[in-house]
Amino acid sequence: MTGNLSGTRHDLTESADSVTRADHKLQSLVDDLLATVLLPGRAGLAAPQIGVGLRVFSYNVGGLHGYVVNPELVDLSEETQEGPEGCLSVPDLWFPTRRAAEATVKGVDVKNKPISVTGTKELARCLQHETDHLNGMLYLDRLEPSLRKEALREARNSEWFWRGEAG
Repeated sequence: MTGNLSGTRHDLTESADSVTRADHKLQSLVDDLLATVLLPGRAGLAAPQIGVGLRVFSYNVGGLHGYVVNPELVDLSEETQEGPEGCLSVPDLWFPTRRAAEATVKGVDVKNKPISVTGTKELARCLQHETDHLNGMLYLDRLEPSLRKEALREARNSEWFWRGEAG
């Protein structure tokens, strides 16, 4: 399998690698992603957020939950929505983010069978957000410049930003 299942940290600004082989390691990754996203307050989780540089994400929005391996956004509506968006990778920060009002992602399951997920409102936002993670983007990258500057300042002032830093 292409990618990083060894636990080495994956940089969230890097594009994730496509999954090339379905095996027990992929099943284990999907199981972990699903178990984590089903915890309260979680809408989606991409493999790079847990240090695995593979194109896989899970989602849990409005009672719908699942996962997609090698997802690609194949359809975005011209109509947009703007609403508060947050991320497990930048905790406690929520900023208004513009997204397509409807989105469709196509990929495969762990047995390499085709999957297509279409969503509106929050599910559309989630599908776009998680696909962005696989492409090395955070939602902060999509903010208007002045709002992005404010968000980055708030991130730098957060306790979690400095965890693990020496000195």
